[in-house]
Amino acid sequence: MQVYADNAATTKMSEAAIRAMVPCFENIYGNPSSLHSVGQEAKEVLEDARARVAKCLGCEPREIYFTSGGSEADNQAILSAARLGQRKGKMHIISTAFEHHAVLHTLQKLEKEGFSVTYLDVKQNHNITAQQVKDALREDTCLVTVMFANNEIGSILPIAEIGAICKEAGVPFHTDAVQAVGHVAIDVKAMNIDMLSLSAHKFHGPKGVGALYCRRGFPLTNVIDGGAQERGKRAGTENLPGICGMVAALEDAYANLETNATKVAALRDKLITGLSQIPHCALNGDPVNRLPGNVSFCFEGIEGEALLLLLDMQGVCASSGSACTSGSLDPSHVLLAIGRVHDVAHGSLRLSLSEYNTDEEIDHILTVVPQVVDTLRRMSPVWRDLMTGKREFIL
Repeated sequence: MQVYADNAATTKMSEAAIRAMVPCFENIYGNPSSLHSVGQEAKEVLEDARARVAKCLGCEPREIYFTSGGSEADNQAILSAARLGQRKGKMHIISTAFEHHAVLHTLQKLEKEGFSVTYLDVKQNHNITAQQVKDALREDTCLVTVMFANNEIGSILPIAEIGAICKEAGVPFHTDAVQAVGHVAIDVKAMNIDMLSLSAHKFHGPKGVGALYCRRGFPLTNVIDGGAQERGKRAGTENLPGICGMVAALEDAYANLETNATKVAALRDKLITGLSQIPHCALNGDPVNRLPGNVSFCFEGIEGEALLLLLDMQGVCASSGSACTSGSLDPSHVLLAIGRVHDVAHGSLRLSLSEYNTDEEIDHILTVVPQVVDTLRRMSPVWRDLMTGKREFIL
């Protein structure tokens, strides 16, 4: 049996998404910027897609800008708010210590330009509170950028509460919702979100396409210059096949949101209950406010890379954290941020589920993970030292 449990890295494309893309390869192949009939047909499809994305998020069509994915959308949102703040003499940003690197690296670049960034502590319940954001606000704060849900440990942040605080303070609020869109209900207006990033391949759409929601009236700074596409704010011919696939996947996800969330959360809870029986392990992430499909554990005395390789040999596709940093030998910055020490953080496992997973697959995971953990521990000199008392257990 092969079990795909790495849906936070990417998802299998849905049949609806595939079907929606085919006409763009066969018939609707024009450039939406062209004035002739073939181009205008493509433009009609593009604008219809924009309206459908907007309906899912609860905003206006002209507030949706199509991008190459979440990272580009994150960059544009953050840099836009920073440049606006800079012009007003406001150069302070609030974020969290466990953001995705698309956010963190952009913030680090801004720090080199003289911006100051407050990174909120996430050790308490592996999450933040809205009060932390309120306490961190300053007169010169030009942006709050806080992820909707963490990609590694699944914590869902109090976005609506943070949005209300930012609105009252008159501070722009951006959320990286790449892991949340298509999995939890989102209404950008009701939640007072000014900018939101999403990526299609996280909810059974194609890779290489995403969107940025930006509240009407907020001035965007171009990240990609060139043509006048996307109302002059994102140059480059629109990826119409990808956009159509994304819209189909998004509508399918929202039509089945409650049903899928209930099913996936039950599988998640079954996994968490079973894996918790393994000695000297710890669940990562907010135990209550958590994505339906996220299961993240640390197992003391083992290396995550070896764990993943042996699990793959047993037919389980998983990860130790973000796929964007899989080539790094350093422990996850997310796990360090929530207080895991290096030795423990190295022994992490992330299992991320979708509605395509089954009870039988969860049973298979619960059979092989304890076996693999036991095998690795018996081979580990660190585990030997722990068992003989030369080292003290942390978990």
